[in-house]
Amino acid sequence: MRIGILQCGQSPAQLKDQLGDYPDMFVELLANRGFDFRIWHVEAMQFPDSIHDADGWLLTGSRHGAYEDHPFIPPLEAFIRDAYAEAVPLVGICFGHQIIAQALGGKVQKYAGGWAVGTQDYEFEGQQIRLNAWHQDQVVELPKDAQIIGRNLFCENAALIYGDRALTVQPHPEFGDAMVGGLMQYRAEGVVPAELLDVAKARMGETKESSLIADRIENFFKQPRARLADPAQQPNQGVA
Repeated sequence: MRIGILQCGQSPAQLKDQLGDYPDMFVELLANRGFDFRIWHVEAMQFPDSIHDADGWLLTGSRHGAYEDHPFIPPLEAFIRDAYAEAVPLVGICFGHQIIAQALGGKVQKYAGGWAVGTQDYEFEGQQIRLNAWHQDQVVELPKDAQIIGRNLFCENAALIYGDRALTVQPHPEFGDAMVGGLMQYRAEGVVPAELLDVAKARMGETKESSLIADRIENFFKQPRARLADPAQQPNQGVA
């Protein structure tokens, strides 16, 4: 099964040699699960020719806001809506989670409660899962078809499912503690409050359940799904 990775951002240049770029982290997370991968750097305006160039699409994180004015965001939203309408499965992580929600009629904004940094505890359908996070933006209004499957007190909409068409997660199953430490070193100064960084450093080394999210992603991509033949049956995504 071919998974197209839509690269929406880049890891800090200082970390790429040691830890790789964002697509590399997803290839590692989903290794040995029967996938092959192709990468399109959509942030650099490199887009697939067709939504059918892959069997499923994975959208990465980004330092950009989904609501910001960047050239790649409108065509990426159009791509998301086209893939969704044709039932080509979508998985989004962090920015990917946010841009899918926005493209399908939801709302993303900078969260007044501040940042989530490092180890966080979530409830996924009654299961407690610990994952790394790095975000201030959140999905604050859901698209019509979205259902919450993961949350915590800080982030109510931490994971969403849209039937068999999209699965999105706000935290970063692909981030190990080394990546979070690198972000704290190279991207946090003057941005993330020092007290939050202290808490994140104190929780370094706690076991993360990233493999459980990898299992969910694998099962989501591989589940059987029928594409709609009748355009009149396609869901209304709440967008013009």
